[in-house]
Amino acid sequence: MADEKIKLDEVSEERSTTINIGGTDFKLILTTKATKAIAGRYGGLENLGAKLMKTENFEMALDEIVWLITLLANQSILIHNIRNKDEKKELLTEEEVELLTTPFDLAEYKNAIMASMMRGTKRNVESEPSKNEVVG
Repeated sequence: MADEKIKLDEVSEERSTTINIGGTDFKLILTTKATKAIAGRYGGLENLGAKLMKTENFEMALDEIVWLITLLANQSILIHNIRNKDEKKELLTEEEVELLTTPFDLAEYKNAIMASMMRGTKRNVESEPSKNEVVG
């Protein structure tokens, strides 16, 4: 993956959170594809936080975070590969995430995971200014 940037569109950029794994920046993006994978594993996004917080076994908790980081980071690579068929990037593996991070890193990535989830599920609502509001 070297230092070559992942190319995303503006909407994907707005929905992403960047983390650094082993000296390479990866963008975490919650896509519909990732949401389906999370739903399949946890029963829905709403169950994800509860599952991560309730995990009694430290190794199991690490496995869940590694899986999520790999899933969300690979979304930006998959988007890049769709838009740049001649410049495809290899997907990140769970083993790579495990080897290139420390447990301390993973704890910090939990914030990035939550931020990418929030950005991925936010709704952009634009309202008309009310007639009593001064626009200027």
